Amino acid sequence: MAISLLFSLLFLNISISSAASNPTYQSLLQCLSQSINPSQNVSTILFSNTNPSYASVLQAYIRNARFNTSSTPKPVIIITPLEESHVSAAVICSQKVGFQLKIRSGGHDYEGLSYVSDEPFFVLDMFNLRSISIDMTDESAWVETGATLGELYYNIWEKSNVHGFPAGLCPTVGVGGHLSGAGYGTLMRKYGLSSDYIVDAKIVNVD
Repeated sequence: MAISLLFSLLFLNISISSAASNPTYQSLLQCLSQSINPSQNVSTILFSNTNPSYASVLQAYIRNARFNTSSTPKPVIIITPLEESHVSAAVICSQKVGFQLKIRSGGHDYEGLSYVSDEPFFVLDMFNLRSISIDMTDESAWVETGATLGELYYNIWEKSNVHGFPAGLCPTVGVGGHLSGAGYGTLMRKYGLSSDYIVDAKIVNVD
């Protein structure tokens, strides 16, 4: 029995670029500070390329070694939202600052499209947004885009020994990217694609 999925994709479609400059971090920080709850320290979710943690945050979800080299184009800033409002603010502010925005869920894209670009860009890294809430009364689940398939499977197993979800084999694949690509898996012939089970979604765009 397959569980229907209410997917918090937080998908963004934005392609804006301009030349990188030194004031970029401060411009983004100022914009985010004006868009996010004043009680939150916005700087804790931003990692510029001069931040000591920048490399570890960037490399944590680079699954393809081809794009983990010194010559690979890297983001000017990595944004690591802690809640949905941060995502909305990141979209708005990336447009205002004038940079392309790449969204990374699990980092399994074969071409590194979620964290590589030929234009100056930011990465919106969704790894903090990974909550999973399963409701067995209507056989549905809210899943945030930073969760992995393995985490989703485990949470379903904790609730039921007869339910499942048709998706891929690799447990570290991000739910966001997997469903954005339709969601191919070994149960596809009998149960269809993962995306066939999406019944609702929260989506953020530049408008």
